[in-house]
Amino acid sequence: MMANVTDLQTKYSKLAQEYSKLRAQNQVLKKGVVDEQANSASLKEQLKQRDQSLRKQEQEMDSLSFRNQQLAKRVELLQEELAVSEAKGKKGKNKGDSPSQHGLQTQNVFDEDLQKKIEENERLHIQFYEADEQHRRQEAELRARLEELEKDSEQHQAVVDELTTKYMETATRLQSDKARLEVKVQTLERESKECRMRTDECQQQLRRCQSELNRQVKQSSSVIQEKVPFNDTKFSDYNSLNVPPHNRRHQIKSRDVAGQALSFIQDLVAALLNFHSYTEQRVHIYPLDSSIEPISPLNQKFSQYLHENAAFVRPLEDSFLQLHQSITEDTVTVLETVVKLKSFADIFSSYTHFLQKILPYQLKSLEEECEATLCTAALTVKNQELQSDMKKVTSVFEKLKNYINLLALPSVQQDAMPQSSMSAVFTQLAACLHSLHDAVKEMSKHYNQKASLEQELPNVTQKLCTTTECLLGSLGSLTNSTGKIATFFSNNLDFFTSSGYGLKGSTLALNPLQAESMLANKKKATAYIHAITQPRPQTVPYREALSNRRILTSSTESREGLTQQVQQSLEKITRLEQEKEHWLLEAQLGKVRLEKENQRITDLEAQLTAVLGGSLNAQTPGNNTVAPSHEEAEMEHKMTGKETTLCTSLVGMLCTTPTVEHVGDEVSREQLIKSHYMARVGELTTQLQISDSKAVHFHSECRALAKRLAIAEKSRETLSEEVKLANQNITRLQDELTTTKRSYEDQLSMMSDHLCSMNETLSKQREEIDTLKLGSKGNAKKNKGRTEALLRRS
Repeated sequence: MMANVTDLQTKYSKLAQEYSKLRAQNQVLKKGVVDEQANSASLKEQLKQRDQSLRKQEQEMDSLSFRNQQLAKRVELLQEELAVSEAKGKKGKNKGDSPSQHGLQTQNVFDEDLQKKIEENERLHIQFYEADEQHRRQEAELRARLEELEKDSEQHQAVVDELTTKYMETATRLQSDKARLEVKVQTLERESKECRMRTDECQQQLRRCQSELNRQVKQSSSVIQEKVPFNDTKFSDYNSLNVPPHNRRHQIKSRDVAGQALSFIQDLVAALLNFHSYTEQRVHIYPLDSSIEPISPLNQKFSQYLHENAAFVRPLEDSFLQLHQSITEDTVTVLETVVKLKSFADIFSSYTHFLQKILPYQLKSLEEECEATLCTAALTVKNQELQSDMKKVTSVFEKLKNYINLLALPSVQQDAMPQSSMSAVFTQLAACLHSLHDAVKEMSKHYNQKASLEQELPNVTQKLCTTTECLLGSLGSLTNSTGKIATFFSNNLDFFTSSGYGLKGSTLALNPLQAESMLANKKKATAYIHAITQPRPQTVPYREALSNRRILTSSTESREGLTQQVQQSLEKITRLEQEKEHWLLEAQLGKVRLEKENQRITDLEAQLTAVLGGSLNAQTPGNNTVAPSHEEAEMEHKMTGKETTLCTSLVGMLCTTPTVEHVGDEVSREQLIKSHYMARVGELTTQLQISDSKAVHFHSECRALAKRLAIAEKSRETLSEEVKLANQNITRLQDELTTTKRSYEDQLSMMSDHLCSMNETLSKQREEIDTLKLGSKGNAKKNKGRTEALLRRS
């Protein structure tokens, strides 16, 4: 749908460009028509002025003819008077000499006057004749000029009317197209909105499905890890032991096919080398011989490019030879493992670029041959057919490059193309090879016809004939090699499209890791079979492998549980350590109480002994009496010191005396202190639990933030892609704007050049008219001088 919108926009932009172009041409034509109308009006004014001058000259001629008639009558009267006077003179000869002399003088005067009038009359007749001739000639020229200008104005008016109707039709059509496109754009916008809503709904459904699938995948993976320890047939993706067997027949067939293809590629390379080399020789011979005169710069550049053909053609054979050498009986030959195919594809791409580079020079060279002086129409037609054939051959090579690059793509990128697409590519490649054979065959046929036509030309040399024969031979070998390649590929198409290797129970293609596993297994099998003297590698029994798998699975499953148990054990150890300290304190308190009870028992025993042995103590001297008291004092001092020390060890600031009255207070203080510390321990425990809960909460928040960050990264990537697309659209629009500006500038420059050329032609025409006027005036002066000379001679 978006592609249709873009196509409509491009069509609308093209129509707008054509409309603007036609509008600019219309303006120029209108200006030209206005100029021609102005010129025709000026010429009409000149014609009116010439008619007025002609009328004046006719009036002058009428007046001169009237004057001439008057003068003729005057001459007749004078002649009659002369005759009368002569008659009178004859009668009166004898009367005297003076009147006769007077008559002679008057007669002489009349004769001179008559002669002057006759000369003036002749001169006026000559001037009238010349003016009449000049007027007739100018009138004829101006009438012819006027007719030409009227025809030009009619033609211009017809062109203007035609362009106006065309522009009006184009404008109406564009307006209707614009309205239709606007309606279509509105419908497309509505559809795009609906599509966006549907895409949002689909995205929500996709998210729900993804979450559900993730949950199912987790559940399935947990079930597989717990319940399915080993399975090599049902789920090929979850098991690395499902490796296909090595197909030796497929490898032998692959090497045989590669060898045949190598021989055909060698023939093709030889034919291409000969074709390019003989084409270079022909460029140096025809249409200009480089040994006699220098050839054109375009043919020199074409010859230079053709001289480099071996650098692009010979690597095709070398790369395919490396590809053939890489295919052996001990390898795995599929599109995913044939790495050398990528180098062949790159070299074929470089040769295709070389053909595209020399194509314009080939076309221009054929155009130069058409522009030669002795080139016939039939030869021109053959050259045009050869141009179309060369374009077709280059386009077919471009298609072959694309298909070969597609076949080389799986060896670079895994899972780049499914098996069905590979079969389609092989089928299209076979069809493309047949089209290449047909194109080369057509080019060879047209070249043979061209050679037969060139032999009839008179400027054909023996060197050109020899080069043409060699070129036709190279084209014949090229036709044969392309036909053999197309037939070979079609015959082996089933082998190319069939998969020689495949996973058991799976339709997926073989990847390079599985190929390496296959080769490793093959090497192990061959070593196991052939190396009998060597000790065999010990294998693991199936049940032991299952038990090891079960143990490994259980150990991986119980890892998290063990870590949790370790954490719980650590917490329990810390709690037991606290309880141990508590009971140590209780034991010390009990020990102190026991020592106090023992001390009190000893004191009571001492008192009892003292009471029982009072008489004995009275009979003894004072020294004996003092000694027990001294010993009792020391005992009391020791007990006091011990009690103090014990109190200091229990509580830092508690000091008690060994009196019986303070025993209850001491126990109560100990109970208060113990209760205080137990309350403190409880508070710390609650704080620890609160901190643990906060840590768990923070951990969950961090996980949520990490998920949000991942989602934000994905959205950022999508937005960056949209920004890239927007930038690409901006650059594309800028390029279109620059192209339109450039086209407008070119049109303006062309129009300005056209106007300049029209002005030059008008100036030349005016100069010619001025020169004709000057020439007519000079001729009139010459004719006038000639008549005056004739009159003087007469």
